[in-house]
Amino acid sequence: MGIVTALVRSTFLVNAVYSESAREYGITMPQGQLLCVLMARPYGMTELGAVLRLAKSSLTGLVDRTERNGLVRREPDPRDTRAVLVALTPEGKRLAAEFYAETCRRIEQLPAGLDAADRDRLADLLGRVVTDNEVPPVFLDH
Repeated sequence: MGIVTALVRSTFLVNAVYSESAREYGITMPQGQLLCVLMARPYGMTELGAVLRLAKSSLTGLVDRTERNGLVRREPDPRDTRAVLVALTPEGKRLAAEFYAETCRRIEQLPAGLDAADRDRLADLLGRVVTDNEVPPVFLDH
């Protein structure tokens, strides 16, 4: 299998795990991504859009839906009175922690057929691809 096929198919594989996990927690995959990003800290809408690579209208809808579910809240940005930060609510923190742990557990099982050295090598190579392409930290290091 070539590198393009392997990367594309692995993306589909991880997305399927992510979607299944999100569904079991009663959220959508984009909501799961939002919760995982916000585990690190609150974000402003512009910065959040860049991290999640979403257009402003898509991000606003995602935050609105997640806010209606009681998982995030908008709060004033102390550095800019015209802006807001999106932060996890206590329920959002609880759900994010559970969803994150379960999603990590499932993804860790994907390369179960590899020995420890191959797993380390795979992590190193994928880490370099991610770093070289300046992928934002959409998922904390487990």
